[in-house]
Amino acid sequence: MAWNEPGNGDKDPWGNRGNDGPPDLDEVVRNMQRKLGGIFGGNKGTGTPDGGSPSQGGLFGFGVIAVIAIIVWLLSGIYIVDPAERGVVLRFGQYHSTAMPGPHWHLPSPIDKVEIVDVDGIRTAEIGYRSGGTRGSGSVLSESLMLTQDENIIDLKVAMQYRVQDAADYLFNVRNPDVVLRQMMESAVRETVGRSKMDFVLTEGRSAVANSIESLLQNMLDEHDAGLLITSINLQDVQPPEQVQSAFADVVKAREDEVRQKNQAEAYSNDILPKARGRAFRIEQEAEAYKSEVIAKAQGDASRFTQVMNAYEQAPAITRERLYLDTMESVYSKSQKVMVDLDGNGSNVLYLPLDRMTSSSRNSSSSLDLNSLNYPSSSSTTNSSSTTNSSTTDSRSRGGR
Repeated sequence: MAWNEPGNGDKDPWGNRGNDGPPDLDEVVRNMQRKLGGIFGGNKGTGTPDGGSPSQGGLFGFGVIAVIAIIVWLLSGIYIVDPAERGVVLRFGQYHSTAMPGPHWHLPSPIDKVEIVDVDGIRTAEIGYRSGGTRGSGSVLSESLMLTQDENIIDLKVAMQYRVQDAADYLFNVRNPDVVLRQMMESAVRETVGRSKMDFVLTEGRSAVANSIESLLQNMLDEHDAGLLITSINLQDVQPPEQVQSAFADVVKAREDEVRQKNQAEAYSNDILPKARGRAFRIEQEAEAYKSEVIAKAQGDASRFTQVMNAYEQAPAITRERLYLDTMESVYSKSQKVMVDLDGNGSNVLYLPLDRMTSSSRNSSSSLDLNSLNYPSSSSTTNSSSTTNSSTTDSRSRGGR
């Protein structure tokens, strides 16, 4: 109801009538004190409006407040654990249990206390340098300079990633586990590098060194039940000390030249050896072919000689004549001489075109056509027949020897 509404009688909410000024604060405070006193039994009156005693009203007020306080205290024990976290419950300061992700309730403080630990978050630790733009970042020589097995010094920077494996062990087994982890990591790195040679660490042994550091460090953490798990270790930079880097660069360049020249020699060897083997194999095949040819020819000649000998034993005269004729045919077919048998009584002039005979013998191996010779017409037939008869007679006479 509004103050100026009809029927209100100019009465303000504080019970003042006909007074347009602000309410009396003292009166308001006294009204509040009377009400609180009625609740807690502070009213000195003879009784309450409902006939109860003032002490009963005070007990009832204390009971309501106590119940509300207990309810609030119990509700304060409700908590929620995220999927990437674990809740470690402490009862009177001692480890009691580990709460998995989800809503949970525990006895409120000071009985129980819950420590929330992130177990899935990846944490980093660095040896030999500090990353980021904060003050103090950069190389840390006191951590990065290490001694190798062959008594050389190298500048090594290592980065590690890890996470919490067991929340209870992480909180209670080791004091300041992150600091202890860094100290263990530096010890593991120095031990691994101290058992390796400088060339091995700088060249092909980087992955092997990282694996050895990870295995050694994880064993140390497990022995102390630190509750930490190493996920990866990377060698960020491996270099000789700054004072000798120029000399070491020359050594590396010489080693690279050595490797390059070896590769070139290997390439030349791989190119020339197959060719040499191919030529050797071809020569061997040619020799085998020549051997087979000579043997086959010798066997053929021997077989032919045997066949001729068998024929000669059966018919000596015919065989001798046949052999003579074959031999003469072979000899005359390659000769450029012409034998002309003329009658001694004739006085005819013989003309031989030697240039045509020579050219024809060079161009072909055909027999010479005697009809192309320019004999006189009167004696051409007689000379030809007499030549033929003479040749036949000579052949027969030689064959009969």
